[in-house]
This record gives sequence, structure tokens and C-alpha cells, in this order.
Amino acid sequence: MMAAELIRQDDLIARLPAVRGRLSAQASLAEITWFRVGGAADVMFRPADRDDLIGFLKAKPADVPVTVLGVGSNTLVRDGGVVGVVIRLGRGFVEIEAEGDEITAGAGALDVNVAQTAQMHGISGLEFLRGIPGTVGGGLRMNAGAYGTEFKDVLLWAEAVDMQGNLHRLTPAEMMFSYRHSGVPEDWIFLGCRLKGRAGDKAAIQQRMDEIQAAREASQPIRTRTGGSTFANPEGHKAWQLIDAAGCRGLVVGDAQVSEQHCNFLINRGQATAADLEALGETVRQKVKAQSGIELRWEIKRIGKKDGGHE
Repeated sequence: MMAAELIRQDDLIARLPAVRGRLSAQASLAEITWFRVGGAADVMFRPADRDDLIGFLKAKPADVPVTVLGVGSNTLVRDGGVVGVVIRLGRGFVEIEAEGDEITAGAGALDVNVAQTAQMHGISGLEFLRGIPGTVGGGLRMNAGAYGTEFKDVLLWAEAVDMQGNLHRLTPAEMMFSYRHSGVPEDWIFLGCRLKGRAGDKAAIQQRMDEIQAAREASQPIRTRTGGSTFANPEGHKAWQLIDAAGCRGLVVGDAQVSEQHCNFLINRGQATAADLEALGETVRQKVKAQSGIELRWEIKRIGKKDGGHE
């Protein structure tokens, strides 16, 4: 029997250290992801603050796997659920502070709230965050970007904690950013960052944010059960054009569909499973490879076990 299966059979919460935050067994993940699909977490941990998180990581059993989940906007949780502990950064990680032309934000802060805070303080250069439906932590992890700007363009430093509870202050160079990717170890958890803007006119900043929102609403199925942009743009190409050229616009698997509005978005029409959505994405990748020779890379993070018990 695999170690992960043994963990599931134990009373996992009883093996975990005491915390000031909340530990919940068999926590539904479908309720908190944008696709509204997927199984449960063995345990959900919502740390009270950074010290609570650090203490947990230092004291938890080494064999207990940990997965970090933000607001679930760019994540597909598989139907078999997630083994071990899923950490969700909540109220203790959402603070946003402006100082001069810089913003310090917790990893749990919504990108849109960072953009709005910057606007209120007359800080320009962060308007692009209005177009990213996620959290600061997710943005750091994948070098999120929109409308010509990415996290790498505005980052001064980021802070993360490793699985042993050690803190790390990272420079932009140490983040090892590339397109929709950072080179920071996958199991490090971002705690927050400091972003650099520039002095700007509040009305002009608001106008640009409004333009970004209008463009999103006109071009993306943002009011459906979707996970955002599904595949990263290959160098020199746009993923949606490759998908369209391969005849995948509107393609259906189960109750999952390639959006007619923007075919780099997958949507849950109401009764889709995670398996439907992942199979649809893989079908799209196969068709694009056959048509263009280009292999699309998933931008959406897929976590957890399939119903058969495999990753």
C-alpha cells in the first residue's frame, strides 16, 4: 500500500500540530474553485497568519504532503480530491499597503484589490492587475500578466517560506521568471511581495482599469464556470489562434466545452466533471499538435487524484 493511502486511512488531523487557524477534514474544494468541480481535501488548513503557517510547517510530520490553493481561479482540482493538507491563505494574508509609489501586498490579496489600492493612492503601472482573476501568490508563482505587463516587470522582492518553515526574501533575479513561470521551488509558499509603480493621475489610472475590464468582458467568458486562460502562448504564437485553426472552438467532452467566445478558455456548462475538463484540454492539445506541430503547455494548474487514484 502506498504511503499516501496510509495517510488517508489515519486520522490525519490528530497527527498534525496545534494551530491557531482552522483545520477541516474532508473539505470540499469544488465549492471554492471557479470551475466548481473536483473532490475534497483530506484536510484544509487556513492559517491565522504567517507565524501560524510557519509554526505548522516546522512541526508537521514530514510524510504529510502539502498543496497550496488560492482563490481557485487558475486551478483544476481532479475528481479524486487532494491527499494530505491543502493550505488556503485567508484573512491573515490579504493586507495591502501603499508607500510612495510602491505597494506591499500579502499573498492572499486579490490582484484586483491591489490594482484598486494603487489607483486610490495615485500609483500607476499596476493597472494590469485589474485583468488578472487571482491572488498575488498565484501571480508570483506563474509570473501572471495581462495587457502587456507581468509580475516580473513590477516586482521589487517576494517573500516565501519553504516546507521546513524557513523564510526567504527573493529578488526578481532569484525568482527566475520566464513566461508564465517562476523558478522558485514548487513547494515553497509565497507570503507576499513589494511592487514598484510610478506616480500617476488617479483619473487616468481608473480609466485604464475600466478599459481593461471592458476588454475582458468583451473577449472572455468571465461570467461562466471557467478557470481562465487554459494554455500558455507558445513563443511566436497565440494559443487561441492555434486552437481555433485546429477546429476546436465549441468542442465538447461530457459537459465541458471549449468556449465559443474565446477558445483558450474551457467552461463547465453545469454538470462537467474534472475528468471531462481535463480530457477536453488533452483533446485540444492533441488536435493542435496534429494540425500545427506545436505542443500546448497547460497554464491552468491541475492538482489532486483522478478517480482511479492516480495523479
